[in-house]
Formats: sequence, structure tokens, C-alpha cells
Amino acid sequence: MTTEDYKKLLPTLPKQPGVYKFIGPEGIILYVGKAKNLKNRLASYFGSKKHHSQKTKTLVKKAAHFEYTIVETEQDALLLECTLIKKYQPRYNVMLKDGRTYSYICIKKERFPRVFLTRRVIKDGSSYFGPYPSKYRVGIILELIKSLFPLRTCNFNLSRENVEKDKFKVCLEYHIKNCKGPCVGFESEKDYNDKIEQIKNILKGNFKSVKDYLYAEMDHYAKLMEFEKAQMAKDKLSAFEDYQGKSTVVSTTIRNVDVFSIASDEKQAYVSYLKIVNGSIIHTYILEMTKNLNDVEKDLLSYAITDLREKFSSNAEELILPFRVKLTEQDLKTTVPKIGDKKKLLELSEKNVKYFLLQKQKQQINKLNKQGSAERILQTLKNDLQMEEVPFHIECFDNSNIQGAYPVASCVVFRNAKPAKKDYRHFNIKTVEGPDDFASMEEVVFRRYKRMLDEGKDLPQLVIIDGGKGQLSSAVKSLKKLEILDQLTVIGIAKRLEEIFFANDPVPLYINKKSESLKLIQQARNEAHRFAITFHRNKRSKDFTKTELTEIAGIGAKTSEKLLKHFKSVKKIKEVPEAELTTLVGKAAAQKIRNHFAQQKTEPDETDAN
Repeated sequence: MTTEDYKKLLPTLPKQPGVYKFIGPEGIILYVGKAKNLKNRLASYFGSKKHHSQKTKTLVKKAAHFEYTIVETEQDALLLECTLIKKYQPRYNVMLKDGRTYSYICIKKERFPRVFLTRRVIKDGSSYFGPYPSKYRVGIILELIKSLFPLRTCNFNLSRENVEKDKFKVCLEYHIKNCKGPCVGFESEKDYNDKIEQIKNILKGNFKSVKDYLYAEMDHYAKLMEFEKAQMAKDKLSAFEDYQGKSTVVSTTIRNVDVFSIASDEKQAYVSYLKIVNGSIIHTYILEMTKNLNDVEKDLLSYAITDLREKFSSNAEELILPFRVKLTEQDLKTTVPKIGDKKKLLELSEKNVKYFLLQKQKQQINKLNKQGSAERILQTLKNDLQMEEVPFHIECFDNSNIQGAYPVASCVVFRNAKPAKKDYRHFNIKTVEGPDDFASMEEVVFRRYKRMLDEGKDLPQLVIIDGGKGQLSSAVKSLKKLEILDQLTVIGIAKRLEEIFFANDPVPLYINKKSESLKLIQQARNEAHRFAITFHRNKRSKDFTKTELTEIAGIGAKTSEKLLKHFKSVKKIKEVPEAELTTLVGKAAAQKIRNHFAQQKTEPDETDAN
């Protein structure tokens, strides 16, 4: 979308809050954003371009048009923006790196509910707790539940009708040691459901209710003088207290809160989430996001809060935050603490996320230190050519002809500094007559990138033209016609002094002859030359073969090919005896070939005719 297109729409744009969408040529939503003032926000994309990032420029260029929706308040805009981003997953929005399937604990909606691990959340009325990033953690919780509260684990349909048909048979077939047999009346339905409620309390972090329940059970058996059962209840209480001790108790006064903090660098943002229930941390999670366009920490944190609260089914009514943000849930209490326990909680969250950020940065440094030669060379090439992006995708063009005859061109492709031969392309020159390398280069560059644009393929970061200023200028003409000159770097390399020329710059660049980046450019140039020459020779050879053999009356392409594969050349075919030809192609064809070449020997050449 151009600035001129925008100016035509400018008078109709509202100054109200809303959500806008940049949409590509095929109707695909590229970006969703929110604005307090739609007119001002959209104007920022089409104003002074010198302050725009490359991604913003690319977004605007790829967008065919934009659409907007007016809402009542900025909070409504935030809510709608989150909904649209989740629904359409636009390419240029924040991308959550969260494609894994997490574990949940399910309490099945059925008579005598089962409790088990699952990775699928089905909307059947069952209760799901999670997600838990660690399956090991889920295993510990389930083992605790199993030891505290024996439950049914069989998969039998426990409708009253089925159970009452033959309850003892059911028990014999499906009764499991850990189960007390509620389906056959060995345990009351009320007692079973009481255990389910306590399991829910454990999973919600309501530990006090569970302890009260176990204390009451122990006291009950003690009063009945069933000391063995009382001891079992005490052992359960000890096991539960041991599990509770492993959960971080942060405060006896803070009840249910969610704690969020954020840390970011140039490209990434990380949001730390602590879920506090009854003063204990029962969940910790760090959400990783990729920053795009002009994202700021306030907007990223606002988006993350909505996503994380939904993901972890949080019903906390208070949030502890490092700064004020706009929220979609307006009835929530937000606190930016300065002192006290809440401040300590925030500091704990910030410490976690900052450590996580430092760890990521260290990993990146280690990765750079261990990077392969290809990455090192490409980074050097980027610096030598003063490019904005690392040239992971390079294409190089060359022409080949003999005094204008059989004009062809080649395009070779390098990915990650290595030839990608399956992507090589050769071209027959169609519009140029005579030996005109400049016009030939202009034609093939235009054809190559016109097709790539039509097919929606990604353009290379670097285009190399084998030749000096003339060939480079011709290639630049085509790139300007296609309006993609500012989307890539194009250079020409002159063979004699290995000079590197840039578009619209008369002064060449000289790269150190021992530089790895120059050697990569030379390798691409040489490969393009080899590919063009090979194609040119094959084309000449094909035409020569056609003239010498296929023009013999009665000798077709298949017979000609068969002869050449066997004898390797037309010269050899002329010299072999007719009997040898007969063995290969038959008597009739052999006679025609022998007569044709015999006739050639008797015809006067051009000199004799004169």
C-alpha cells in the first residue's frame, strides 16, 4: 500500500479508539493493532519513513489495504485486539513460542469420578487443572493424591442400572487394590465425593482445607478407638505436610494473587507469572514472546496477562505488577507495591525473569561462539557490504553467448553460504537480438523476480551480477520496474580487479583478497558462469546433433540419440563400417546414414565452388 493510497483515505479516518488490520493481496491479515486514536496511529505508518524499522516498511509495502473497527473505549480495543490476534495469528504480530502440548489433571464428570493425567482438554463438564509444564511434577501430585485418597481407576460404565444388575460380578472384574469399591457399596457415594472435593482443594492450592479434613479423619478414628486407621490418617497428614513444605510459602497474610513482571531485550520479551494461592506459590511460568514493529513493554505485559490468566484458569482478583497497564478485566485490583510482602513477591518474580533473560543471552553468546563457518562468513559479508540483514539467501546471474548466437543466462542460488542446486535456473533469451549482454541481463532479472513475486516466494537478501557497471545498471532497471530495489542488496563484481559495485554509486568497493566474504562472492560468480557455459554448450550441441543426424531422411530423434549414446560423436559415426551401424539401428537406417555421409564427401566445398 502506497502513501498516495493512504492520503486518499485520510479524510475519512476517525479519531476514535479502535482496532486496525493490515491485509495482504490475498486477503490474509498481516497485522492487527489497537489505537487510542485511529487517525493518528495509522498516520504514523505513512509519515516520515526515516524512523521506521525495516519490518514496518515491509509490512506497509506488502499490505494491499487496511481495515478498522471503532470501539467505545481503549480497553475494548485491547480486548478486541487480543481476540483477533489469537484467532488469525498474523505474521507481523507478537508470536508466542508456545506450541507444546502441556499436561493437565482431569477430574472426570461421572459417577465416582476418576482422577488422571491428560493432554487433551475436552469440554464435557469435567474439571481440568493445569497446564503443568512438567510431567514429572504432575506425577508427584498424582502419587500424593493416590496415597491420601484411594480412588476408582477402572474404566467401567458405572450407571446405577449397570451396577445393580450384578454388583459383585462388577467388583470382581474391575475392583483394583487402591479402590475401596464405591460402585458395589463398599464406600458411600458421599464419602467418595468428599475425597474428590479435597483433591480439588489440593489442586487449587487450598491446603488448609485438606489438613482440616485429615485432622478430622484422624480424630474421628481415635474417638472410635480404631487406632490403626487413626495411624493411617496421621501418616497421610505427614505425607501431605511434607508435600506442602516443598511448595514455597511466601506470606501468611497474602491470599490469592497473580504476580507478573517483564524483562526484554531488542528482539525478545519474557513475562514471569507466579500464581499465589493461600500464601503459597503453586505455579511459576515464563512466557517468551518475539517483539515486532513498535511493541513496548506495557502492551506486551497487558497481552501476556490476559493470555496467562486464561491459560492457567486463574480467578485471582488482585494482580501485583511492576507498573500500571490497561487490562481487559476492569474489575481486577492491581497493585504496584513499594514495600512489604507484596514488594518481595514482585522482586522474586523480577529476579526470575531477569535471570531467565540473562540465561537466554548467555546461550545466544555461546551459540555465536560455536557457530559454524557458514554463519561466520555470512556475518562478515553482511558487515563488508554494510547490509541490514544477514544474506542467508544469495542469487547470482551470468550471461553466455558467442557473437549473439545461442544467448542464454543462468541464476544460481546459495543458501547459508552453500549452493542450493535444486533452485538453480537457466534462461533462454527471448527479447534480445544480437550480442547485447546489458539487455539480456535486464530481461532475465526481470523475469526471475517477476515470477517470484507472482508466486509469493521470499526474495533473496543479496543479488550478485557477474559484470561491471553496465550489467549492474541493467539489473537495477528491472528491480526498479518491479519496485523491489529497496527490499534487497544488489551488487556487481568486475572480473579484472574484483571490484564490487553498488547501485547508483560510481566508487567501487575493494574487499580484502583473503577475505572469506569475497571468496563466497567469487564462488557464486564462478558457479553462475559454469552453469551458464554448460547450458550454452548443451544448447549448441543439441542444435548441431539435430542438423547432422535428424535432417537425414528417415532418421528420427530416437535413432539419432541411440547412435550418439553408443558412438559418442557424429565424427565417430561417419567413420564406423556400415555393418556396425546395421547391428545397432538396422540395415535400412544404416544405409541411409552411410549414403548421406558418402554424398557429403563427393559434394564440392565452398572454396572449390569459387
